[in-house]
Amino acid sequence: MSFKIAIDGPAGAGKSTIAKALAQKISFLYVDTGAMYRAMAYYILTHGIRAEDGAAVQSVCGKIDVSLGYDNGLQNVYVNGENVSGEIRREEVGNAASVVSTYPAVREALLTLQRGIAAKHDVIMDGRDIGTCILPDAQLKIYLTASAHTRALRRYKELEEKGEEADLDQIERDIEERDDRDMHRAIAPLRAAEDAVTVDSSDMTIEEVVNAIYHLYENRR
Repeated sequence: MSFKIAIDGPAGAGKSTIAKALAQKISFLYVDTGAMYRAMAYYILTHGIRAEDGAAVQSVCGKIDVSLGYDNGLQNVYVNGENVSGEIRREEVGNAASVVSTYPAVREALLTLQRGIAAKHDVIMDGRDIGTCILPDAQLKIYLTASAHTRALRRYKELEEKGEEADLDQIERDIEERDDRDMHRAIAPLRAAEDAVTVDSSDMTIEEVVNAIYHLYENRR
C-alpha cells in the first residue's frame, strides 16, 4: 500500500517548495495539484475564455488533456502534449486557476488523474483540498499556513529577483482576496482536515519546516 502525505494551505504558504524538498528527502513522488489547475487555466486564457465564464470553461474541459511527466523526480506539466511548466507560474494564470478550480467539470477532470497517481506511488501531494477531498485516506495530513503579509513579501521578493516590477500592497490584497475565494467556494473549500497537523511557516526557514514535517512522517510511518 502506498504512503500518502497531503499538504494543504493557502496560496504562498510555501507548499510546493516544502513538498518538493521533502519528496527528495524521503524519495517520494511529488504531485503539484495546483499546477494541474493552473494548466487548465492556462488553456482557457490562451483560447480567449474568461475564467469567470463558467459555462464556457466547462464546455471545453473535454478538449484539455493535462498530463504529468517526471525528470529526476521533478514534475513537468503538459497541456495537450505541450510542456507549460514555466507559463503556468504567471500571476494571472494563478488567479484564473483559483476561479476555474471551483467548477465541478474541472475538478472531476483532474480527480481521476490525481488519485490514480497516489494509488501507484508513495506521494506527497499539495493543494487546497488534498486531505479533505482528494486523498482523505492520507496517512499524514499537513495544513501549512503563514500570515498574508509574510506570503505577500515572499512573492514580492521572488518577482524582484526575476527583475519584474511588483507592488507589495497589491500582492497582499490579491492574496487576501484569493484566500477568501478559496475558503468560501461552494465545492471543496480550503480548510484544514480534522486530522491535519497545522504548521505555521511565518517565522520558520524552509529547512525548519521540512524537518518538522519529516519528523511527523517518521512517527506515522
